[in-house]
Amino acid sequence: MFPSEARVLVILPRDLVDRARVLAGRATTSMRLPVSMQIILRALIEEGLRRPTDPRLQANVSRQAETVRRIRREARRRPGSSARRDRDRPLGAQTSWHRRR
Repeated sequence: MFPSEARVLVILPRDLVDRARVLAGRATTSMRLPVSMQIILRALIEEGLRRPTDPRLQANVSRQAETVRRIRREARRRPGSSARRDRDRPLGAQTSWHRRR
């Protein structure tokens, strides 16, 4: 479709996906053309990247980064979490599913 493209997997909150679906539906109705979620997400990313110094964009990025940091910190503190098991494993040690048979 594009001369240079990359595929990206994005994990999004359900409410954000629902809002994008609504926007796609409204665009489809008003334009009388099929508008997919992919088109909507691409347009939103492109428009956001045109405003890198917008304080609302920066605040949103900061809020998300802090949330990810908090989630990771809490995961490390939980006893028996996979993050702790991986950290405590000696370098070069493999998990059972990595071993070749």
